[in-house]
Amino acid sequence: MKTYLAKKETVQPKWYLIDAEGMVLGPLAVKAANIIRGRNKATYTPHVDTGDFLIVINASKIALTGKKEETTEYMSFSGFVGGEKYRKLTDVRRKKPEFIITQAVKGMLPKNRLARTMLTKLRVFAGAEHPHVAQNPTKL
Repeated sequence: MKTYLAKKETVQPKWYLIDAEGMVLGPLAVKAANIIRGRNKATYTPHVDTGDFLIVINASKIALTGKKEETTEYMSFSGFVGGEKYRKLTDVRRKKPEFIITQAVKGMLPKNRLARTMLTKLRVFAGAEHPHVAQNPTKL
């Protein structure tokens, strides 16, 4: 019996919708990363992008456990000497709440070129409205 390996041409991606209101960040990010990678499918192949598109709404209402709200910081580096900047999670939640979920999912994907293309299948919105109604996403 031969091992089945999916091909890029045979993959038929679907659209899914997750409402993040009241959900804990970690389990939501795991679920999102598995859908984007295609780990929830029987045809999963590690070297082929077999994942589906995912829409996450209400990103501003995501829950965090413990003291993560006060202690978590996001670091960015400009490339120049002394170019490190740290932003607290509370500031990020106020200005751009989509960034929190995107970074959590990005950290759970492999660190390669394929993961960068997989991350483009994630669409995160701060509110309940999204422009992908025409794709008719399945609610999870």
